[in-house]
Formats: sequence, structure tokens, C-alpha cells
Amino acid sequence: MAAVESTGTPRTAARIVKPPSMVELAAQALRRMIIGGDLLPGDRVVENQLTKELGISRPPLREALRVLELEGLIRQTPHRGAVVTPLTLHDVYEIVTLRRELERMAIGLAVPVRDPSRLPRCRSALDRMAAAADAGERAELSEAAFEFHVSVIGLSGHRRLEDAYRSLQLQMLLCMALNRRARAQRAETMAEDVQRHRRLLEVIEKGDPAAVLNELEHHGDRTFLHDIAEALDEGTPEAREWLAGERAEDRT
Repeated sequence: MAAVESTGTPRTAARIVKPPSMVELAAQALRRMIIGGDLLPGDRVVENQLTKELGISRPPLREALRVLELEGLIRQTPHRGAVVTPLTLHDVYEIVTLRRELERMAIGLAVPVRDPSRLPRCRSALDRMAAAADAGERAELSEAAFEFHVSVIGLSGHRRLEDAYRSLQLQMLLCMALNRRARAQRAETMAEDVQRHRRLLEVIEKGDPAAVLNELEHHGDRTFLHDIAEALDEGTPEAREWLAGERAEDRT
């Protein structure tokens, strides 16, 4: 005999939410350190120091490092330990140019906004950014900023385009880490960071695709290139030509 008599009405299955493991928590903490710029591309990951900072033993920390290695954020070398994956100028060239093309396609589809029900997702990410700025949480601000940009792509209603954009996340996080540090060196406050993103949403809501693309063009990529490109390698011919063009256009 069944323990519960069926009424013919479909039931919503109860979900058991598994709490995050120590490995998952450690991986999340390490991602935040990278996103927030506490660990920059090329920096050594010192296990002794991290076990103390994170309050965990070596086994879960090493598992977390393996997770981040699979994600491309960490590079491990036998007998030399782990480092945050270094960036080359060619890496930046590929990441930035692909990001721009995906954004251009998304804005062409998304603006004017055809489905206003998609806008609250953008506002929610912006509110999360503002809360992080008020709390002085730079890593949380960086995570929320990324989610804001993904939500802007989501305005297009093109799921595969959004998936493609999100798939750049891991590479973009490394660029963003350098970008955050560069902005901090130029004394940009977290409140100003939030305001840049708020201005972008305001332009989107006005419904002019060209104005949105112009805002994105000056949203941060070129400043990022001016601030950190000299710290990278010489780069490939394609990357050098691209960087020279970016700088020439910025001077006009």
C-alpha cells in the first residue's frame, strides 16, 4: 500500500540542497582572491600561507587548486608549485576582441529592449554591486560586475549567445583582476565603478543601440590596455598591430 495516496495532481519534488564542501568553499575563496586582484596572473600560490588564511588543511586546498587548474585560472608545474595563469598580450587581444564582437551582436539584438521583464536581472546585479561597494567588498563587486555584463547580454534573448559570452568568464576574470588593480592604482573608487555600470544601464534603457555601443567602447577596455599592456610580453604581430590601433584611435 502506498504511503501517500495519489490525488492525480502533479507534485513538486522536494530538493535536498547539499551544503558546499571544504573543497568548494576553498575554490570559491581562491576565485574571489583572483577576481579581486589579491592574486594576479603570474603570482605564486603559496600553500602554507593559504592554509592559514583560509583556515583549512592541505588536502582540500590542493583539491581546490586542481579545480581551478581545470578552469584555467591556476597553472601547476611539478616541483615548482602553482601560479595564477599568466596572461600574454596575445591572450588579452583574443579575449578583448572576442568579447567586443559578442557584445556588439548582443546589443544589436537587445536594444531597444523588446522584453522589459529581462531588465530586473540587470538591476539586481547593479544593486548587488552597490551593496558590495558600500560594504567595501571589492571581490564581491567584481563578481557582481561580471554578472551585470552577462545580464546585459541576456537582454538579447539569445541563449546561445549568452552561453558563449559566459564561456569567456574564466579568461575574462584574469583580465578583470589586472583591470581592478589598475583602476585601484588610479584611485577609482568602488562607488565610481558602480556609477560607470549604472550609466551603461541608463543608456540601454533609452533604447539607442549606437549610444550603447559607444558607452561600451569607453567603458573600460582601452583604459585597461593603457594601464597594464606594458606589463605584458611583447606579443605576436597581430596583438601588437591591434594594440597600436587601439592606442591610435584613443588619441583621436
